[in-house]
Parts: sequence; C-alpha cells; structure tokens
Amino acid sequence: MSDETILDRITALVERERQLRGHRAHRSVDDQTDPDDVHAVEVELDQCWDLLRQRRAKREYGANPEDATSRSASVVESYWQ
Repeated sequence: MSDETILDRITALVERERQLRGHRAHRSVDDQTDPDDVHAVEVELDQCWDLLRQRRAKREYGANPEDATSRSASVVESYWQ
C-alpha cells in the first residue's frame, strides 16, 4: 500500500466522519446516526495515521516502508494523544 493510497483513505474517512457528525447534529427521531459508526471511523482513521507514520519513519531511517504493518484497534486506541 502506498502513502498516497493511505492518504486517499484518510481523506475518505474524514469526509465520512464529517457526514456522520453533521448528520447527528441535524437528526430527527427517525433519523439517528449510530455512535458505533462514528467510533469505527475514528478507529480506522487512527490506524491509517499510525500506518502512515510508520512508513514515513521507516523511510527516514533507511528501512523499507513496505515493512510497516497496520496495528490493531486496541493498540492504536491506547496511544496517548
């Protein structure tokens, strides 16, 4: 997976998160956004950012960025912000 592919996925996820959050702000009783959907997008965003950072670090220090691997949700969600 290339950096560009990861960045494209991040862009799509950010747009999806905006839609979900905007949808939540304007929802009616019959039109509700599941908080789990928002959380799932947030987790995937964290995973994408983590993978991109790994790839950049490997490249900077002469390692192969293709050796970077996506970490589990439990790992990336335990990082300090």
